[in-house]
Amino acid sequence: MGAMSWPTQDELHEIRKIVSEMAGKGTADVRVVVSPYRICPLGAHVDHQGGIVSAMTINKGILLGFVPSGSTEVALRSGQFKGEVRFRVNENHKPRQTISKGEEINADKSSPSPDEFEWGIYARGALYALQSRGNHLAQGIIGYICGSEGLDSSGLSSSAAVGIAYLLALETANGLTVSPRENIEYDRVIENEYLGLRNGILDQSAILLSSQGCLTYMNCKTTEHKLIRPPKFLEDQEAEPQKGYKILLAFSGLRQALTNNPGYNSRVAECQEAAKVLLNASGNKEVEPFLCNVKPEVYEAHKFKLEPNLAKRAEHYFSENMRVRKGLEAWASGDLRAFGELMTASGLSSIKNYECGCEPLFQLYEVLLRAPGVFGARFSGAGFRGCCVALVDAARATEAAKFVRVEYPKLQPVFASQLSHGTAVLICEAGDCARIF
Repeated sequence: MGAMSWPTQDELHEIRKIVSEMAGKGTADVRVVVSPYRICPLGAHVDHQGGIVSAMTINKGILLGFVPSGSTEVALRSGQFKGEVRFRVNENHKPRQTISKGEEINADKSSPSPDEFEWGIYARGALYALQSRGNHLAQGIIGYICGSEGLDSSGLSSSAAVGIAYLLALETANGLTVSPRENIEYDRVIENEYLGLRNGILDQSAILLSSQGCLTYMNCKTTEHKLIRPPKFLEDQEAEPQKGYKILLAFSGLRQALTNNPGYNSRVAECQEAAKVLLNASGNKEVEPFLCNVKPEVYEAHKFKLEPNLAKRAEHYFSENMRVRKGLEAWASGDLRAFGELMTASGLSSIKNYECGCEPLFQLYEVLLRAPGVFGARFSGAGFRGCCVALVDAARATEAAKFVRVEYPKLQPVFASQLSHGTAVLICEAGDCARIF
């Protein structure tokens, strides 16, 4: 494997220095959680329905330096946000959100407001997840967390990366041995139960299971997963990952948090309603209403019974699963152009059938498709804010990035003006899984 470009030794040293000053301990005592961001080139918006997905991490993400506090107290500072978060691991934390079908997410009014360091909710959520599944924690942490500059609220699953970072730190401080599969479940508890977001397990699975240079495949119904290695790996296990591509991240300037947007949970409810109609039509009323429980032949036989909106959601689900299967074959054979074409089709289905996203991201997506050397593109995350991701010929990545920096501001000058030139478009590489230094 080639040397990892992130985190750098300078970044690790700076975090260790900050934590050692906070805790009054030596830098050698400080451990650092590396929790990468992820991209989902194929398999968008189907994880919450038990679909099949593909993902990989990038060489950007969350770093959390920490030491055990020597007591039950947790004390945290952030590189992005002001203030200090403090709580104790022997406190009971209740879910922050209450949500039912068709309702918006409502914050628990007794919880700290954004002005009272709302950025700490994922740390509290990690404690809740561990406690709710029977883990006893007696040791808090003193920690400092920071993310790659300009990448929070960008559709790269920074929230899952943060949640996983806190889980790993709290588990390590308390001597808990937890498998990646268990932590996938714990982070699902943070997102679904504590925060009330009805997403699936794609994000945390990618962050915890990925391997450098590989495409991670996962069946979100069975949790079966495997790593798809590019051809060079098959020929020589000691060879570096295939170098024919780079990952291009292009940012829109939109920074609205996903949990504040009504579109996400309403789309999940529509998918489940479509599943219910199809299952009832096929005489399977007792089966749980998720689209993964609808056989493709049942969908084809009864899809005419779906209302227009529900028909679009189901069409996205079944066509996206097919694109994932084809994409795995293309990746394994090294056919980046075919893989990219499937990415682009996935992006179009997200717009036309899943009907998420917004005008700035649609325009950014179209700019990327015109950029030199781009194999394929789609917007990242739910598409209500954030960025687009593209797979680009490594030899033309710099040229493509320059093209996007010039063309996007012509279409969205206001949003583009909120981006710094250095982070408006980033050229990234595939990353590794979350781990502790």
